Amino acid sequence: MLAYALPAFVIALPTIPVYIHLPSLYGVQLGVGLATTGYILLIARLFDTITDPLIGFLCDRLAFRGLRRKPWIAVGAPIAGYGLYKILNPTEGVTGSYLLAWSLVLYSGWTMIAVPYFAWGAEISSDYHERTRITAWRESFGLMGIIGAGVLGAVTVSLGWQEGESIGAIAWAAIAMGVIVIPLLLKAVPERSEHRDGDGADRNLTFSENLQALGRNKPFLRLLMVWFLNGVANGIPAALFYIYLEHGLRAEEDVRPLFVLSYFCAAIISIPLWFRLSKFMGKHRAWCWGMIAACLAFICVPWIEPGSCVAFGIVCIVTGMAFGADLALPPALQADVTDYARLRTGRPQTGLQFALWGMSSKLALAVAVGLALPGIEAAGFDPNIPSYNGRQALVMIYALIPVVIKVMAVWMIWQFPLTAHVQAVIQKRLNGRKKAMTGKRSSLDDRPDMQSDPCSNRT
Repeated sequence: MLAYALPAFVIALPTIPVYIHLPSLYGVQLGVGLATTGYILLIARLFDTITDPLIGFLCDRLAFRGLRRKPWIAVGAPIAGYGLYKILNPTEGVTGSYLLAWSLVLYSGWTMIAVPYFAWGAEISSDYHERTRITAWRESFGLMGIIGAGVLGAVTVSLGWQEGESIGAIAWAAIAMGVIVIPLLLKAVPERSEHRDGDGADRNLTFSENLQALGRNKPFLRLLMVWFLNGVANGIPAALFYIYLEHGLRAEEDVRPLFVLSYFCAAIISIPLWFRLSKFMGKHRAWCWGMIAACLAFICVPWIEPGSCVAFGIVCIVTGMAFGADLALPPALQADVTDYARLRTGRPQTGLQFALWGMSSKLALAVAVGLALPGIEAAGFDPNIPSYNGRQALVMIYALIPVVIKVMAVWMIWQFPLTAHVQAVIQKRLNGRKKAMTGKRSSLDDRPDMQSDPCSNRT
């Protein structure tokens, strides 16, 4: 478990430098220009979104010595490491073409690692609750990586390092740790050598045919839509967070990082709680209660007076705990959906499903930014001359729009069909099919629950 979870720390470590510091580093310090830098990063992220399903499709279809996940990670890790080094340690006089080229290299390597890595996690175990434990470990280490980057950046800045030197140190730390944990992952964690239950005829399916098969998977589509909606609901306050702290809460600059720290720490601490709760009521219901908790916290925000940092700190802790549910539970549900796909079609399509999952996350963040920033401007908020009505509009969009979206998500997922019982039935049917293929047909095939679609009455 540790060997599988540790790479999540390394993957998350450079997230803050790449997504937050690059615009300032290239746009201002290196003289590329903010507009040019923005367009280049937009192109790179669009490229990143497009490559997700392609890599997912290929790592499902292509195998090297029977392995479909490990080879991609082994090749992608050095590509991502070198791209990360080049993009976070630029020389003087770099141009926009330098940023574009190494951004594409970095995102390509990152995708080659992330898509197979997440799909692999869904295949390590077929147990309903064990899958939650696996995602809990992985996402906890990912959050610790984000916090670790913030701590390392703060320490290096306190030592008098320049911003460029600080983020360069984070790149070196990620590369050094990657040299250790990626080989450990590849050696210590087993991978199934075969993922199909059919006779291999599905190997000739085209990319569009694979997408059509996913389009007939109702639990997958339902879960993907809820994941997208919840991503938009999380992305709106994320896009407006610092604007709200400055103009809505009017918090001092030295206090603002504490809200971020409390949010992520609460998420890490809460993950074991959500794991236990999911064993009691099921993963989808536990996730629903996490989203409901976030709604209750956000509803309180319009009544928080400017300067009430303690009250908003409580909101950050509650929403951080809810974020822990968002991280730990939905990927475990997605793993169950891959079993359902394998039962219905003989093709789990794990890599492609998790690729579309990641693509949905990126699109949700893009939609959230596209709604939030133009939304507050259209509502009359001007950061240069903030009026009372403008501040009120900022607070309402920051806090209440996400509540509406999350309520929709809860309504859609509350009766999700893949419960622990249904997933156990699916596993029995898959095992029965496997025995039948080897000439050892199980008596399970003659039972009524082996013949009907286990989700047909609930989807």
